[in-house]
Amino acid sequence: MRERIERLTQNLSQTIVGKAEAIRLVLVALISGGHALLEDVPGVGKTLLAKSLARSIDGKFQRLQCTPDLLPSDVTGTNIWNPRSGEFEFLPGPVFANVLLTDEINRATPRTQSALLEVMEERQVTVDGTSRPVPSPFFVIATQNPVEYQGTFPLPEAQMDRFALSLTLGYPSEQEELQMLQRLQSGVSVNELQPCLSLEDIQELRRLCSAVKVEPSLQQYILNLVRATREDEEITLGVSPRGTVALQRAAQALAFLDDRDYVIPDDVKFLAPYVLSHRIIPARGQRGRAIVDRLLYSISIP
Repeated sequence: MRERIERLTQNLSQTIVGKAEAIRLVLVALISGGHALLEDVPGVGKTLLAKSLARSIDGKFQRLQCTPDLLPSDVTGTNIWNPRSGEFEFLPGPVFANVLLTDEINRATPRTQSALLEVMEERQVTVDGTSRPVPSPFFVIATQNPVEYQGTFPLPEAQMDRFALSLTLGYPSEQEELQMLQRLQSGVSVNELQPCLSLEDIQELRRLCSAVKVEPSLQQYILNLVRATREDEEITLGVSPRGTVALQRAAQALAFLDDRDYVIPDDVKFLAPYVLSHRIIPARGQRGRAIVDRLLYSISIP
């Protein structure tokens, strides 16, 4: 599987310039069985990264462009009347896919955002009392504009908690932006990317990832870090048990990407800001990332 992971990374590098760490983090979310949230200003490549990954996986891809007039039924699907058969038929929504790109998720209203809660956690959709499973594997890549931008609705805590990792891309360096311009003439476009992994490969990657060893001392370290967010005076809402599980699974995935069958403390330290920061509500307008960094320095490492 190591060769296949390298092929996937190389495939993404054909369209994404200078974002090796972002690619790595998205792959961590993918093979750990979670979902990824890309938060940044418009135009830095969030959608390009999501589309490139989707095309690199040989599965069904759907894109959901969020707008204020989007309805929950536009996400999950709805029952429509068929006059020929004389009964209602279910018309699946875009969530019935292997990779769902939810673009500008915070431009949808809270009612529509809540339509993703069940499917992101339970991998099923309930419409008119009937539950239907979505294809497996199911992976959501959501992009989000900063909340200061006009026309945005901040995601509720329950929605943020569904994302395994939250990351930003940032502006490229001068050299990377020059390389991006040069690729416009000779590079590979996202529509030309070819799949390099199958759905069976993704399932096998997830199975192998879940077998990566985590020593009890490291599990206690994860627990100490999470519980510290619930007891800190500068945090209004701490990390949920779902976040505890997500941090261990993400650490297993990172170790797997680094060709190890065991987790080390550096895996947890590196991933903690990406897994925990968006799950806490800081007090007095502080930044979640700064608080998590402070907690990492205050808790002893096994």
